Order: sequence, then C-alpha cells, then structure tokens
Amino acid sequence: MKILVVDDERIVLDSCQKVLEADGFEVYLVPGVNKALQAMKKEGFGLLLVDIKMPEHDGMYLMREVKKKWPDIPIIVMSGYPTTNTIEEAVKMQAAAFIAKPFTPDELLEIISQVIQKEEDHETKQSPSD
Repeated sequence: MKILVVDDERIVLDSCQKVLEADGFEVYLVPGVNKALQAMKKEGFGLLLVDIKMPEHDGMYLMREVKKKWPDIPIIVMSGYPTTNTIEEAVKMQAAAFIAKPFTPDELLEIISQVIQKEEDHETKQSPSD
C-alpha cells in the first residue's frame, strides 16, 4: 500500500518513512499541503498521514481538499497539540483516526493496522455476497 506522509518536520517524515518501509509500505513524503495535493494528482495513495499544524495551509485544509476529490481515502491525523478541539475537528472532517505526537513506531503501526482493517471491513460490507 502507498502511504503519503505530510508534515513540515523533517524528523517526523524520516521517522515515519523508516518505520513504515520496514513494515512493507511504499512511503511518499511531502513537507506541506501544496506538495501533498500535487502528489495526490499523480499517485494513487491508499492512506494519508497528515499533520495538523503546518505553514501556509494546515492539515484541516488538506483534509477538506482531499475529501472533495478523493472521498474514499482514509486520513490519519497526527498532532503535537492534541487538544479536544483539534480532535473533534478531525473527527468532524471524517478522519479515520487521530494519533498524538510524539508516538512510538508500535503506536503508528497499530493505528495504521486498525484503519486498514476498518476499511477492509467496510468494503466487505459494501460488496454484494455471492
């Protein structure tokens, strides 16, 4: 599965890449919203991992744009500022999950596994049975 990681912090991008590639994912890294939208037009991603606080446009702006054009792609929101308002807004925007930074490799892989499982269960319910 291809995962797009969007964060303005290089250390977060590098850490996510190391953890996710070691687990067999194809990982694309971008430092901001505009580059993320460009990448979305070129590649088919199965999952987005998006930071909330970034310069120019924030993660909520990116979620709105992605949901308009690619409504079925699950988005995991990550934030170093996990306030109740931030989490509620992410849920309202139909984020598949929320993870607070800093997180461990195991926490990241667990949340991704849960989201993928939820998507697979949803697809199974959507498809007609034989």
